[in-house]
Amino acid sequence: MTELKYENRALRTHTGKLLFGPVGRRMWVDYLDRKPGFCGRIDFIHKTNLTQLFEVKCDREVDWELAQSVWYPDRLTMEYEDEDLAFCETKRILMQDLAFSVQEWTNKSEEPLRLEFCVQPKGAMIDGGYFETPVISYDYKVGGAAEWNLPGDSFVLDPGAKVRFMAACQLGNASVESREEIQAKLDDFWTWADQAEAKADQEWTDFMAGVPEFECSHPMLNKAWVYRWFINKHCTSYPEYGNFKQAVMFEGRSHRMNKTPYVSSGWEFTKLIPLSTSLHVTDYRWHHDHEIVHDFLRSFFDSADENGIPRCTLTNDHTSSYANYGLWAAYQLYLIDGDKAFLQESLPAMKAYVAGHKKVYGEDVDELQIEYTHSRTGKEYQPSYWYFHNYPINPKDKTTYTPLKRVDRSVYHYLNVKGLAAICRILGDADAAKYEAMAQTIAEDVNAKMWDEETQFFYDLHYQTDEKAMVKNIVGVYPYWAEITANEQLSGLEYLMNPDHFDTGNAFPSVSKENPVYSPDGGWQGNFIKGRNGCVWCGPSWPYTTAIALSALGQQSKLHEHQYDGDFWRFFRQYTNQHFRDGDINRPYLVEHYNPESGERLSDEVDYNHSYWIDLVVSFVAGVDVKEDCIVVDPLHLGLKWFKLKNLDIRGHYYTISWGKDGMKIYKDEEVVHESNTLQKVVLLG
Repeated sequence: MTELKYENRALRTHTGKLLFGPVGRRMWVDYLDRKPGFCGRIDFIHKTNLTQLFEVKCDREVDWELAQSVWYPDRLTMEYEDEDLAFCETKRILMQDLAFSVQEWTNKSEEPLRLEFCVQPKGAMIDGGYFETPVISYDYKVGGAAEWNLPGDSFVLDPGAKVRFMAACQLGNASVESREEIQAKLDDFWTWADQAEAKADQEWTDFMAGVPEFECSHPMLNKAWVYRWFINKHCTSYPEYGNFKQAVMFEGRSHRMNKTPYVSSGWEFTKLIPLSTSLHVTDYRWHHDHEIVHDFLRSFFDSADENGIPRCTLTNDHTSSYANYGLWAAYQLYLIDGDKAFLQESLPAMKAYVAGHKKVYGEDVDELQIEYTHSRTGKEYQPSYWYFHNYPINPKDKTTYTPLKRVDRSVYHYLNVKGLAAICRILGDADAAKYEAMAQTIAEDVNAKMWDEETQFFYDLHYQTDEKAMVKNIVGVYPYWAEITANEQLSGLEYLMNPDHFDTGNAFPSVSKENPVYSPDGGWQGNFIKGRNGCVWCGPSWPYTTAIALSALGQQSKLHEHQYDGDFWRFFRQYTNQHFRDGDINRPYLVEHYNPESGERLSDEVDYNHSYWIDLVVSFVAGVDVKEDCIVVDPLHLGLKWFKLKNLDIRGHYYTISWGKDGMKIYKDEEVVHESNTLQKVVLLG
């Protein structure tokens, strides 16, 4: 596997604050100060802003800002040297929610050097090496036990001497774990601490062992493959408290909230956000550990309100719902793992989900879905809501925007109902035909009402009159993704390749360049209504919708004699380039949204996770499409000299697809089942 590392990886918006890769089951780092130990903002379950786990101080004047660091997915190293001392450190976190630091100090001076072990998190109750936070706004408190393995709380290093030692902190949920229990975990750690680095190595290795191997002739894709899997691991959490009974994947480990210890203020990404769950499942389903993906979906269904609609969820609260394609994602997972028991378990929640969406977002006149709050499809301030009021200067005035029958909500609804129909058919449930008919009606309504013959595009509709909001939003390509379009509608997809609309250099703007309020840097008519980094969908590029648009383009290319393969490759490289700071593959740094013309990062939620990318490699680079009764392999012709996707787990069999100087080969459980001199479509039965 390609190694990921990044020298001095720090936040753009907080100068010098170091980023950190490894996470525990519930513990992670927002950012670290350049100091020995763990100081900065450390989090547990949600954003808690612990200022410190422990710190090692010395009695010399040291400018730690001059220290050099290297970020890796499983560790952070730091080095410093001046005329008086030399220092090196490796910081890591284990899955048991234990942070440890291996440090080496050399006294180069002629005077003794005193080191001091400190436990001083702001605002916490401190008793020796144990600390406990007050109850934070998520209704739990955090406890920590910290020690080093040198005698006492201070240590004197003689001139010319060197010392190597370890410091560690075990965190726990002090609302359900006692001080004695947390301390006992730390005591146990010291019995095998000499193996801690090997254990940390193994935890990363074990995760990557379940990842299919991918390599190709394009180095950026190779780096992005490993980086996206890192993001999946980094954003997975096991809260084990309150509303969370199973694992959950967060939308990011973002730093956006304020930094006041233990105070919740600002948008919280480290919670279940239902919009993202379907995107997470789309990628993570290709990992060999399918049970954890089941848990993501269980958490998703557990978050449902009285209407069966999943909501944003924290340990102690539920908030808004967001549009998503969760049922379709669950069906796509089934195609990979074949687990009927999970489908049977989830079927009541799935039926409630569809019924709830019809009740809350539907009307009797058609099967289209109405969005009343412009942010609830995850695309706030998308201009079609203001079309009927001629794009007012102040879009925050709620009287100036109009609820819409949305293309994205309606396409999600179609896919969810289509997926539920298939699940019912697989389980022998009598409602299969009902849902299949409903899905067909949704598709007919999308095409009959949302398609505009004159301009050849799909549009949102006024929620009462069905008048089209003539705004070319990126969601207008969603019907091609859902494969509900006819051949004569293919011209609508070609707006993606039009420089006057969506072909802006950094795929894809959220609205066409022709729109009067198009703004690539995220403002609204020159006013940054949500701040410089705020979400305003009137121009910027989001990985979220770029991934779906690329799926639409790739699928339609397969259906139409590969006519869009070259366009897919161009836009896919642009999207992949967004995963790296300034396009440098040695600096992985995916954020929430970008300027679609310049490529500038417009946000700083690093390692952000409300999109998919891995599935694009599997589905279009390797060309794998899993059906109920067969596997279709039809790679796009992208000009790669070679590629190899190895150990793809599909229903208990391991497939490898390769292309290179020896032609195209497909292996099933290491047996060659296809060979050809050219890339071609292959149907594997069974």
